[in-house]
Amino acid sequence: MIELSNITKTYRSGSLAVDALRGISLNIEAGAFTTIMGSSGSGKSTLMNILGCLDKPTAGDYLLDGENVAGLNKTQLALVRNETIGFVFQNFHLLPRTSALENVELPLLYSRQKLSWKEMHTRAKEALEIVGLADRADHIPNELSGGQQQRVAIARALVTRPSVLLADEPTGNLDSRTSLEIMDIFQRLNRDGLTILMVSHEPDIARFSRRIIILRDGLIRSDKANEARDAVQALQSWKDETELIEQEAEQ
Repeated sequence: MIELSNITKTYRSGSLAVDALRGISLNIEAGAFTTIMGSSGSGKSTLMNILGCLDKPTAGDYLLDGENVAGLNKTQLALVRNETIGFVFQNFHLLPRTSALENVELPLLYSRQKLSWKEMHTRAKEALEIVGLADRADHIPNELSGGQQQRVAIARALVTRPSVLLADEPTGNLDSRTSLEIMDIFQRLNRDGLTILMVSHEPDIARFSRRIIILRDGLIRSDKANEARDAVQALQSWKDETELIEQEAEQ
């Protein structure tokens, strides 16, 4: 699905050059669930921007589903983002005065498929059903919890039926229980065949993926397979521990 070959990214300001990525080579198979980790300045955000076709590498090749996207122009990259990649961000980025259904429909307005309004409504409702929010379709973001807003954002990412889901710190603004619920959704999507790439600084969240890549100083320092934790079991354990703490507090 994804093949990076000697990707570099250099930012220049006058005579100053900063090498954010210093030769990244990486393969991601279709159906993988991979987490990219690293401290601030490690290059993980730069790598995610390149993977999401939000930025272009200084040098190197990036093959996405067999197409070398490193040399595409802005218009071509926008089409790739709309049709092939779904994005989930830490801060949700929902339109505040727009219903959940309309937020999910938004990417379809820019689709080359030229869907009818009825088709867009149907696709958006299906996406909300996948994340368990079909009954909240008419609610605006401030009527939803943080976890529900993130579910709407995930539905919006899914509505174009992408091949790859990129999630940038998707649990960064959520509590422990809600984070586990989001990881459960990701694991279900992955079991259905969706390729997921996630950036996270939280080791406990990374453990729910099947591969963990660690960056440092613009280079891959570690790349290991991971026996992913089951989010449903982890959520049940969290509930059991919470109930036990509450019982002890009452005593």
